[in-house]
Amino acid sequence: MSDVGGIAVDALRSFIERIERLEEEKKNLAEDIKDVYAEAKANGFDVKIMRQIIKMRKMEDHERQEQEALIDLYASALGMTRGV
Repeated sequence: MSDVGGIAVDALRSFIERIERLEEEKKNLAEDIKDVYAEAKANGFDVKIMRQIIKMRKMEDHERQEQEALIDLYASALGMTRGV
């Protein structure tokens, strides 16, 4: 392993190349996700709501319940009603 100025060049190059490959994979995945949303929209689904559902599914139950309670509280404070 060559060393330049105290830097292990081979290790650095390896890390950089791995990151570049992962960044490319991330870009491809983002494009795939965009395509799935476009397909869902073409089939009549509301993409904005789908994104919100996905966000909610990532939450723990208690976090989701707390958020819903706060939304209800704020809506009530502003004189808004939430249809159930």
